[in-house]
Amino acid sequence: MIRKKSWWIILLVLGIAAIAGIKWLGQQSKEPAFRSVRVERGDLEVSVLATGVVQPQNRLEIKPPIAGRAEDILVEEGEAVKKGQVLAWMSSIERAALLDAARAKGAEELAHWEDLFKPTPLIAPLNGVIIARNAEPGQTVTAQDAVLVMSDRLIVKAQVDETDIAQVKLDQRAQITLDAYPEHVISGQSDHISYEAKTVNNVTIYEVDVLPQRVPDFMRSGMTSNVVFLVASKSDIPILPAEAIHREDGRTTVLLPNPSNEKQPLSKEVETGLTDGKRIEILSGLQEGDTVLVAIIQTTVSSGRPQSNPFSPFGGTPRQR
Repeated sequence: MIRKKSWWIILLVLGIAAIAGIKWLGQQSKEPAFRSVRVERGDLEVSVLATGVVQPQNRLEIKPPIAGRAEDILVEEGEAVKKGQVLAWMSSIERAALLDAARAKGAEELAHWEDLFKPTPLIAPLNGVIIARNAEPGQTVTAQDAVLVMSDRLIVKAQVDETDIAQVKLDQRAQITLDAYPEHVISGQSDHISYEAKTVNNVTIYEVDVLPQRVPDFMRSGMTSNVVFLVASKSDIPILPAEAIHREDGRTTVLLPNPSNEKQPLSKEVETGLTDGKRIEILSGLQEGDTVLVAIIQTTVSSGRPQSNPFSPFGGTPRQR
């Protein structure tokens, strides 16, 4: 009796499993469905995004021609200077020792030797901005110490992926956004594209120098930034979602509603143009307002709501219109 009851339990479990499997297969084999999209007019912009760092275009370390003492530093960090401007006065080791000895003998003796033994000036070699002041008056320095550091101008070194570098050209418009000041968009343009690649985090990149049209007061060397290179743009053109476009055997097609059989849409060849990866320009084959179908597959999940999978194949071969 116990054995007979066990057989009934096994048969019941197998029956439930079979019903569940048939139901699951039925859900997976649902007929393909489509959603409609229309050709609309709009603006399209293609861009390349890269990260970058603010750096001096030419960074100059101003070192004294002689070892000795900094007598006076005439500039501060962030101060704009002109070529030929005196930035600091330096005393050689001999002059510093002589002045210290004269100072001990009194003001008249000190004034005599200060007038007789002139200090050495540090001169700005070009127009630019002081970005670092590394010494103060009275500090002893060697000929290898950079008393001041200056830059002719700040630029952004952008790191462009090798897959995008073909779209970046010289004098191309760009937009710079600093992480520290995201509300400010700085206009600029590409000035130089490196000839040698670098590997950063196992990614091959090329450095592109981006010149801001105007360097804002808040921009500092070392700031992280995002750079958008504007590749191309068009206004008021016919546009479709990129997922509505099919490419096969050298042909570019879309699916159109079939009045006689809604499950087997018509295929029509079109010519496309500019794309940003999400939307695509329609050059010919369709007009504004035309309806295009995008294939989806509906499957029932535990919530009872349909889900779509745009990558699933759909039954039937579209007929050529």
